[in-house]
Amino acid sequence: MSRGATSTSRVKSALLRHETVLLLVLIAEVLFFNSVGRNFGTSANVANIVRQSVEIGLLALALTPIILTGGIDLSVGSLLGLCAVVFGMLWKVAGLDPWLAALGAVVAGALGGGLNATLITRFRLPPLIVTLGTFSLFRGLAEALTGGTVAYTGFPASFLALGNGFWLDVPVQAWVFFAVALWIWLLVHRTTFGRSFRAIGFAPEGARYAGLPVERSLALAYVQTGAIAGLAAVIFVSRVTEARANAGTGYELAAITAVVLGGTSIFGGTGSVHGTLLGVAAVAVLANGLSRIVTIMAISRELSGILTGALLLLALAAGAVTKTIFERRNRRPAS
Repeated sequence: MSRGATSTSRVKSALLRHETVLLLVLIAEVLFFNSVGRNFGTSANVANIVRQSVEIGLLALALTPIILTGGIDLSVGSLLGLCAVVFGMLWKVAGLDPWLAALGAVVAGALGGGLNATLITRFRLPPLIVTLGTFSLFRGLAEALTGGTVAYTGFPASFLALGNGFWLDVPVQAWVFFAVALWIWLLVHRTTFGRSFRAIGFAPEGARYAGLPVERSLALAYVQTGAIAGLAAVIFVSRVTEARANAGTGYELAAITAVVLGGTSIFGGTGSVHGTLLGVAAVAVLANGLSRIVTIMAISRELSGILTGALLLLALAAGAVTKTIFERRNRRPAS
């Protein structure tokens, strides 16, 4: 095959990648909502999109290694709520400095992730069942600690700047998100340890026979997810200015949607961090854009939810079709 044909094949392969299709969907979303939405493309609204998507984005980043291994964590939203309550109690009741209380929330998240890791790696229980149980456990603990009604408020302005301030004209929490995204990307794509996540997702027993530290990799993934859920809780509290038990409700589903939408297989083995970032952006832009046109175009909130689901399914279907085309082209014998 000539060099020209090879380069053309590479270009076509790149265009058929799931991430490329998702990027085109994201661009189409931006163009559409910018044309029909009021003040959609303003810097203030862009900052608002970033602010409202950071917590879900952090959870999606943390879930990417877990889903790569073929696992799942349904407890991250509930753990975020529990960590928010722990943070509020450490600051209000124990009298700790807000930043020490934030560290305590991250540690609490890591302990919650460690509970998931222990049940999954030591007792070989299915991740779906384990995290479904801790989903209820963590939310129940948060409700019990607050009686379901107590909300901690009155945080100092220096702490609230984390969720509402700017640094170099960029929301402060976005810098935290960028740092975590860089760490997860380097871990998954540039380390031998991180690449073991895919091997585990393809064939766990084969990975064990190959000498890969399967249990240790899984434990790290779940503990890391718990710690990042604690960090997301701190940012959530700073953004909404209160710590309450229902924080993070439904965030686990939004985060999993972003990961799968980004091209990570729910069965494990394939996916990328940059795909997850595109998935987070697509979900955030879609939610913000639809919320803006609900009143302008007299669309009911129920129809808005239907459109959200339909567009997500359309993006996933487009990615599946292009993947099938790409695989069929690769099966053709080279001339």
